[in-house]
Amino acid sequence: MKEAVMYSKLKNGVRCNLCARRCVIQEGESGFCRVRTLRDGVLYSSVYGLIDGMAADPIEKKPLFHFAPGSRTFSISTSSCNFRCQFCLNYHSSQRETPVGERLEPADIVSLAKRYDCSGLSYTYTEPTIFMELAHDTAKIAHEEGMYNTFVTNGYMTTEAIDYIAPYLDAATVDFKGSGNKEFYKNYMSVPKVEPIFDALAHMKEKGVFVEITNLIIPEIGDHEDDTRAMASWIEENLGSLTPLHFTAFSPMYKMTHLPSTPASTLERHIKIAKDAGLVFVYSGNIPGHDYENTFCPSCGYKAVERWSVYMKKNNLREDGHCPKCGHDLNIAGAKWMGQGTGLLRF
Repeated sequence: MKEAVMYSKLKNGVRCNLCARRCVIQEGESGFCRVRTLRDGVLYSSVYGLIDGMAADPIEKKPLFHFAPGSRTFSISTSSCNFRCQFCLNYHSSQRETPVGERLEPADIVSLAKRYDCSGLSYTYTEPTIFMELAHDTAKIAHEEGMYNTFVTNGYMTTEAIDYIAPYLDAATVDFKGSGNKEFYKNYMSVPKVEPIFDALAHMKEKGVFVEITNLIIPEIGDHEDDTRAMASWIEENLGSLTPLHFTAFSPMYKMTHLPSTPASTLERHIKIAKDAGLVFVYSGNIPGHDYENTFCPSCGYKAVERWSVYMKKNNLREDGHCPKCGHDLNIAGAKWMGQGTGLLRF
């Protein structure tokens, strides 16, 4: 247990200012995330140092295709989440009522990352916003050791939370589902409004955090092309045309086993919509071997990075991340950590 950051005291209880729900929490109760609990007038994080999942992953698994490509990242998570997605891939961890895990301090986590030859750390699998204190303290040590830090997040965090982590956060993957449709978020994810996610994206960009975006396309309930068109236009106008966007295929999971998997043809339609909206780097996900897993130079068409699923097969990039054939800037961040591809290590 560690005292939480970013909460304000009220006459009866406290208000948590970490995620966009801004829960009012009374004595003896927890917020929507289940892991921020008020005891004797103090708000505590019950998952500080309690690691529910960890692995050494290719950075492409996040997915981050334009940040430190080919590097290995040490991924950690804690139990629970501030969303209730009915199709969650990691529901066994994100929907736990009671936190579980292995006790590790921030310095221990960084030591493990170095032991497994990782260039950085990723706070992922569930939702890093709810274990912000642990992520912050770990990320600070990682930076001191010359390592990078990335979030894989639903983006439902306050600007105050972004300000708190931004000095140590190099990149983030922000995960949308159903192209950010408001009713979809309410009905299938228990999220009251989507606007805070767009606000968070804009604020991350302002704070210098490199951003990539994923969008899970779910057949029948979350595959509306008009929503994708609106999202892609917003990204182009507010984050820039070079912002990488990944369309990922759904597989039946958790409470959504009755729905079909997303066909490649559906992703291809959404990719075309995003490209027509002006986005340059648009990818497919969860369809191994698809041509849209690769990075092509928009200037000369050269295949600068070849991938298969979450693995880099061949890195043709120059050391500065530019196209080796024509020298075009491919919007690669974290080039100093760039590698030649790496495998997956599970513990």
